Amino acid sequence: MQDWFAKQAAHYDESEGFMFDPAEIAKTVDVLVDLAGTGKALEFAIGTGRIGLPLAERGVEVHGIELSEPMVEQLRQKAGGAAIPVTIGDMTTTQLDATFSLVYLVFNTINNLTTQDAQVACFENAARHLEPGGVFLVEVGVPQLQRLPVGERFVPFHVGENHVGIDEYDVVTQGLWSHHVTARGKAAMPFRYVWPAELDLMARIAGMELRDRWSDWERSPFTATSEKHVSVWQTSG
Repeated sequence: MQDWFAKQAAHYDESEGFMFDPAEIAKTVDVLVDLAGTGKALEFAIGTGRIGLPLAERGVEVHGIELSEPMVEQLRQKAGGAAIPVTIGDMTTTQLDATFSLVYLVFNTINNLTTQDAQVACFENAARHLEPGGVFLVEVGVPQLQRLPVGERFVPFHVGENHVGIDEYDVVTQGLWSHHVTARGKAAMPFRYVWPAELDLMARIAGMELRDRWSDWERSPFTATSEKHVSVWQTSG
């Protein structure tokens, strides 16, 4: 597993995906700064610091939980990376001796948890780390099953000069495999897709209620045609 983590970490920041667009990062950080207020923020799966570092630069005290040590090594090599406390562990079970006004999990990472039980445990762990009235934010795509012809399994999600990405769905188990073809070779990653209403129920199990749901980081209304959502659940104050 560590070998796989090391290979992913070495090239993670080279992705041509929109998630590394400085304008998109700025929009993301603007929302997180607003939600954190004067409190601290905890990022589940902080990775190489794509969001955590610019959020810290905006004056928010950021902490992280990350399963991959090689990812954290990449974070540490960046300016300001050594100043962010990161605990190596699973975001479903690892507990810090602190509470936060904001816990967040971005860019589909909730889908990295490939069982419903693990996704529920992630919400419960987020709630354990929140102050009264604190919020848990998740950014995740809406399953694109409307684009899937009956009996088919594959939906391309990105076709670029240096990268081709195809999602493979299993509508029985809510399984999802993202296939990536680049100049470095091929890779396939397993996920479990999850519906907005299902996430709302997970939040209720963890003692939180939906506060906001947008279709993007500009807080556009969530609609039937939204391809992703940014959702915020709140603990009782």
